[in-house]
Amino acid sequence: MRDRLGKLYQLFDHEDSLLILIDADPDSIASALALKRLLRGHLTTRIISPIRPITRPQNLTMVRLLEIPLAPFDQIRAADFNRFALVDSQPSHNPRFSEFSYDLIIDHHPLNAHTQAPFLDIRPEYGSNSTILTEYLRLAKIKPSLKLATALYYAIKTDTRNFERSSNEADMRAFHFLFRYTRHALVRRIESTELSLEMLEYFKQGLNACKRLNDRMYCFVGRAPNPDILVILAEFLLRVVEIGWSFVGGVYQDNLIVIFRNDGIRKQAGKLATRAFGKLGSAGGHASSARAEIPLAQLPSLPKPERLEVWRQFLIDRIEGNWRLKKTRPAAPAPQTE
Repeated sequence: MRDRLGKLYQLFDHEDSLLILIDADPDSIASALALKRLLRGHLTTRIISPIRPITRPQNLTMVRLLEIPLAPFDQIRAADFNRFALVDSQPSHNPRFSEFSYDLIIDHHPLNAHTQAPFLDIRPEYGSNSTILTEYLRLAKIKPSLKLATALYYAIKTDTRNFERSSNEADMRAFHFLFRYTRHALVRRIESTELSLEMLEYFKQGLNACKRLNDRMYCFVGRAPNPDILVILAEFLLRVVEIGWSFVGGVYQDNLIVIFRNDGIRKQAGKLATRAFGKLGSAGGHASSARAEIPLAQLPSLPKPERLEVWRQFLIDRIEGNWRLKKTRPAAPAPQTE
């Protein structure tokens, strides 16, 4: 770790301008904020930019209450920066990320074979990317401010689902370290902000359009104002006692987005998402949560998204087909004898 910190600092000159790109969620926001603090005094400009608008109520509340400065992607000029960093993601995770060449990538998702950077720190065994950045802060002997500590604490809490999802001792150590510096009333306020009025209508539409197959619930909501409503609905469906899997799809801009969630008991959402949709677009994730994004241009035979039942059946066919593929894989043939 000490060698990594030294190498990180050696990457930059004081006159450099750094753009830190994120696909905003609590973990990426907190990681970017920590990286910005870590590099304070080492280079002139450090700007955090989410590649798409933040729409999820909890994320908006986090940014507002903790006063986190963000520069919208469509308002920045890449030419103004000579250094680029990516946290909690890799270039293959979104087409916009792949437009840049990165000096620094820190992530906790599985390493993609094409991910390259002069400084690369990928730790898929960690439950939260914020844990990695907390370790860097501690090694640099930086005491986090109340707002930074609260952001990192909330990010670890969220990404590990209160340590119910994959995590390790490093996540626990970082969480314990941040506890004393965190404003817990702010965390409770962020966590309690789950819905907007606009989302309630999509909840109604989505619940009316669900179809259950054994312990699996499928739902398609049509055109969605943002992908976050799909995530919230997928997680809400897991509260039903009979449901072990939820799959919620919707069309956002020019993409079909499918959210995978499960109860985490001997299941692999990321692998299922890749099998079902990886050949059509980007897909992947963790054991209990995953996501697929497919350009509509890849689905020319499907009608308009208002035909909810047709699109829902498409999701069922793709997922159940690959489900059966996994369960009915033929055994290896017996060896021939002469």
